[in-house]
Amino acid sequence: MQAANAQHKSEEAPLKISHLAGNCYVYTTTGQLSDGSRYPSNSMYVVTQKGVVMIDVPWDTTQLAPLLDHIKKQHGKAVIACIATHFHDDRTAGLDALAARGIKTYSTAHTLKLCKDNHNEQARYIIPEDTTFRLGDRQLQVFYPGPGHAPDNIVVWVPEDKVLYGGCFVKSTDATNLGNLSDADPKAWTPSMLRVKAKFPNPAFTVPGHGEMSNKDKACDHTLELIQTYNAGKNK
Repeated sequence: MQAANAQHKSEEAPLKISHLAGNCYVYTTTGQLSDGSRYPSNSMYVVTQKGVVMIDVPWDTTQLAPLLDHIKKQHGKAVIACIATHFHDDRTAGLDALAARGIKTYSTAHTLKLCKDNHNEQARYIIPEDTTFRLGDRQLQVFYPGPGHAPDNIVVWVPEDKVLYGGCFVKSTDATNLGNLSDADPKAWTPSMLRVKAKFPNPAFTVPGHGEMSNKDKACDHTLELIQTYNAGKNK
């Protein structure tokens, strides 16, 4: 991937924006874990003829305004929508600020309920668990595979660019474990992942919620390996 412009190339930059493929761009910010440590988080935006659609939010909410400014300057288009892929705050913090700017925010009903239950920010509009946004020259296909990292995690497929946004449902190829399992269902995760692989079998790139991007299906396959290792250890 190539950085969208020079100011985002530094590894220390609070906001890193990289062109992934076609009209898809990944943005990475760093959020704070419960133990106080800092951890990078990936999200994505897609440039369409109708406007720009964000998939998830910057975990570091101070970078939301710089992100919106960059998108407007770089692409000459405004952000028109944001899709939250599950209820955790690395995917929902900032939804209120987006709505206040007149940007439509979307989630499934399952995510909305979990946001309410956990006092996280909530999307204003509900979408079916399986639906397609058609925005001129681009489609965004939302798919709920079943529980995995979280009970409500969805993935998004951009068919024109063959990009699969897995979010936290998918682990990066440099991940050594499944990470935060506080709301995970490791037993259901394998069949859920197999549904994603069957539904979108030939991605050019896969975007995990954290860590390095992956070409083809390597991140999904690596996630399956991590799940199997975890479940084998639990069954001993």
